[in-house]
Amino acid sequence: MASSRTILIAGAGIGGLTCALTLARAGYRVLIAEQAARLSDIGAGIQLSPNATRILVALGIEPRLAGRQVVPEGLSIRSAKTGREIVYLPLGAEMGFRYGAPYWIVHRGDLQAALAEAVADQPGIILRLGTRLEDFVLHAKGITALSRAATGVTEERGVGLVGADGLWSPTRDRLYDSAKPEFRNRSAWRATLPASALPTEMRAPLIRLWLGENAHLVTYPLRGGTLVNVVAIVRDRWNAPGWSAPGKNEELMKHFAPRAWAAQARDLLRLPEQWTKWALFDSDRLFHGSGPIALLGDAAHPMLPFLAQGAGMAIEDAAVLGRCLAATDANPETGMRRYEAIRAPRVRRVQRAARDNGHRYHLSGASALARNIAMRWLGGMKLRARYDWLYDWRPD
Repeated sequence: MASSRTILIAGAGIGGLTCALTLARAGYRVLIAEQAARLSDIGAGIQLSPNATRILVALGIEPRLAGRQVVPEGLSIRSAKTGREIVYLPLGAEMGFRYGAPYWIVHRGDLQAALAEAVADQPGIILRLGTRLEDFVLHAKGITALSRAATGVTEERGVGLVGADGLWSPTRDRLYDSAKPEFRNRSAWRATLPASALPTEMRAPLIRLWLGENAHLVTYPLRGGTLVNVVAIVRDRWNAPGWSAPGKNEELMKHFAPRAWAAQARDLLRLPEQWTKWALFDSDRLFHGSGPIALLGDAAHPMLPFLAQGAGMAIEDAAVLGRCLAATDANPETGMRRYEAIRAPRVRRVQRAARDNGHRYHLSGASALARNIAMRWLGGMKLRARYDWLYDWRPD
């Protein structure tokens, strides 16, 4: 692959694959290096609001997800203690009408597979699995990176490098940035259940959010409604790196005492036989790019999951980076710094909103009662309208 129009990407997650597609549309050749030997069906559900789906639709991903994404009818916010609904936010067709793009729930593995299919159809993109970019040097003509695979070490040349390699980004480390993501005293637990294992009312195409003291619970359907994703987030001191450590049910249930959680929620949490957990981090230090090197997604701006925007921000990053590099074709470094300047205010606002939600979700006593009264008073339509700034965003 010629180096004069080549961008190297470290990581073939959702951000890296989306970035490859946007760069190919901008006229670049792309080489993606992914250290995993295969793109396995790992992870669980993710929510994609219109700010992200409008980009995926424009990239032609929607037909590749046919039958696998779910369009939720609404968001039901509930009291953990009583199980009763506090407020209902309509989603479904109303989101498409209001924002011009749908709201999707997808399995992370399904979205990654759809993006990989689109990448495979692009002759200007090469995806190398089982390959890790180990080091790089800058020179007058761009960048040279060493890639390691089972067959040995080779040199890859390009005009720029994008680190889309996750929370503990090796690319960020090699930029000599000493700032590390900070642990935020919470852990997230996830499991998936066959929909047939749940009561009929729990199979509806809804996102359910239970708000409790120092913990909250989210459920929603996946894969055309055949599975239900369960995510519990609790205050915790456990902070091991990684995102798929095994978790024990009895450990989780300590955070969901009968005095504070309705029987329906507790019964649901007892059903999964296997849980995985990960510690939650974010960082006040956004982006770390230098020269013709830029970071994207969690590598650039780790954020808490209380706004369901981790994947969405990576997809937005990819769209903006593609446009910036297209506009500064002769100088990738200029395009990358422009990308960072455009993205930083947006990402910082989303990050703050996620932190604020994390505080609100876990209130107790009089503070929780005041929160619930305020949400009921506002109603679902006004609550949803408060996120127009988030959902109505467009890359242009």
